Amino acid sequence: MVGRGYSSGRGGLPLGRLAIAAVVVVMSLISYFGTQSKNPVTQQVQHIDMTPDEEIAMGIQATPDMESQFGGLDANAQDQQRVQQIGARIVSGSPAKSTPYQFAYHLLADTQTVNAFALPGGQIFITRALYDQLPSEGEVAGVLGHETGHVVARHSADQLAKAKLTQGITGAAVLAACDPNNPGSCMQSSQMAALVGQMINMKYSRTDESQADSLGVCFMQDAGYDPQDMIRVMQVLEQISGTNGTPEFMSSHPSPANRIQQIQADIQNLDQCPK
Repeated sequence: MVGRGYSSGRGGLPLGRLAIAAVVVVMSLISYFGTQSKNPVTQQVQHIDMTPDEEIAMGIQATPDMESQFGGLDANAQDQQRVQQIGARIVSGSPAKSTPYQFAYHLLADTQTVNAFALPGGQIFITRALYDQLPSEGEVAGVLGHETGHVVARHSADQLAKAKLTQGITGAAVLAACDPNNPGSCMQSSQMAALVGQMINMKYSRTDESQADSLGVCFMQDAGYDPQDMIRVMQVLEQISGTNGTPEFMSSHPSPANRIQQIQADIQNLDQCPK
């Protein structure tokens, strides 16, 4: 006799596990969609459960660890000041100045890793390896404008909220599909759920990168830089990537070639920039 709560539904899946999985999905959806705010710069409705103050605190707390991972701050005081001045010009000349974020720009000493990134709340970094590839101030401004766009659009906080939702849904899928009497099926379900979750979040990430490019173009224009310098940044990245870059459909960033096309379109539509 099958006990109550463990009877089989269609396809042989125990209804107890299905019911619990359904509850997990519903609670994850309620948690995500129950929080809603409109971004004052992008005008997008976002489902973020963090306040700007919490983003700022998180970014400041994570800054020492991020610096240590990339060899610490660069010792060249002149270049360090140059990065800070370019960043400050971007903020003061754009809608970023009206946000509550505490922007700070850092040049990292890493000479091997070509990278730039932003932490929640306004801590922004560029590595020496990338900085040295950008001969003009406008190109540096293109990179910093892009990263400033990530902060203003609250992409980190948005990704955290979406990751929580994805984890809840994929966890429910594993729970529903896993057969305790067949451990192999549990492993397969877990791997499939992880892959699905990864692909979902990668899609969001590519969208975020495109939006950061668009905002970066706008911020460059606002600050008095030539937005065409953003295209030159992409050309530098394309040259560095060569022919062995990761295919776009499996990457968190759109390919430089595709980004150039989008940036050219953004430059043609500067009248649509946020004010």
